[in-house]
Amino acid sequence: MTLTRSGYTLPVFACAGAIAALLWLKERKSVPSVSVDLIEPSQIVEIPIEQVSGINEGEALAITRSDPGDNLDLTRNTPIWTLVEFCQEAEEQIVIKGGEGIGRIVDASGEAAIYRYAKRLLRQNLEPLLELESKIQVTIVLPEGRSLAKRTSNAAFGVVDGLSLLGTTGISEPLSAPGHLETALAELREKAGKLSPEREENGENTSSYTQESSILVFCVGENGLDLARQLDIPPERLVKTANWLGPMLVEAIVQGVKGILLFGYHGKLIKLAGGIFHTHHHLADGRLEILTAHCAQVGLPTPALQKVFTSATAEDALKYLRDLDAQSASNWVNLVYSSIALAIDKRSQAYIRTHTEKNVCVGSVLFDRDRQIFVKSEMGYALLSALLGLHTAICN
Repeated sequence: MTLTRSGYTLPVFACAGAIAALLWLKERKSVPSVSVDLIEPSQIVEIPIEQVSGINEGEALAITRSDPGDNLDLTRNTPIWTLVEFCQEAEEQIVIKGGEGIGRIVDASGEAAIYRYAKRLLRQNLEPLLELESKIQVTIVLPEGRSLAKRTSNAAFGVVDGLSLLGTTGISEPLSAPGHLETALAELREKAGKLSPEREENGENTSSYTQESSILVFCVGENGLDLARQLDIPPERLVKTANWLGPMLVEAIVQGVKGILLFGYHGKLIKLAGGIFHTHHHLADGRLEILTAHCAQVGLPTPALQKVFTSATAEDALKYLRDLDAQSASNWVNLVYSSIALAIDKRSQAYIRTHTEKNVCVGSVLFDRDRQIFVKSEMGYALLSALLGLHTAICN
């Protein structure tokens, strides 16, 4: 089998550039590489520095290049510029800004799309290099970010004019390579295994009964993982599935999991309502066809059906239905997406039953481009509530 090579996420290269620029300001010398503590995972790696130079007094710029490993990542080899300048009037010791090519979050007053892990990575690596009284401003620039963003789904999540520094780890796994499935399955087995002793200690019969201790949350992509963490869902329950939902569902049941909460962007999870269990767009799509079918099922008029079917994206179709509701005081969004969420649950349960001859609780929670949850299936609501300690979920 061909081995796949992991690389690093964009925040790691931005952080490496910041370290190199700060070292130049302190020591007036360039370095060929710097050590970066990834934090997640707990690992120190060496990142090459392409160039570093002073710009003005108290200002330095370093350039790195993205290396995502064998991942099918459009940022491969793109330059990352990191400008560091002393800024004693700053309110914080380290101020992080997004420059050209870093996207803006539409619904956050134009805030730069630099997320939690990237900020944590920068601060924890830079703070030990600073004197207590020193303050710096770090500006990250992606010269090719604006053009690259046009080839992503960033706009569907409310990020415009560039790329986001998103991620929960410093490692860029080859998500589309077969080896990644084994990595994902290994994580699933590890987390499922840690649930079993808890159930056995409580004397529970795992063949017919489950409480919150036997639920896992399948997060489809980084956006789902990040939002699930913001909701304070325990991290030991979270499993990132990427596009491998079919094999992951089956393996969860083999490992004794009794409840699975599917947590993801509606434009991705909708494929499961049509029986598509490998969700990469290169293999299968059908989102608008599935959405139109459910619109027809709940009685949406023909002219509106045609509008949904010819929408450019699933997000555009959702916006159209929301506008229709606002104009006519109707309830189409809830009707349509409740039907879809129920179909996701039923199709997933049927898929599992076909491959394992076992029944299991599957619920779904869907969010939109603004990372706002707008529909939960009945079982999705029960499983999410159990995870958040609101009540106990029973699965027979």
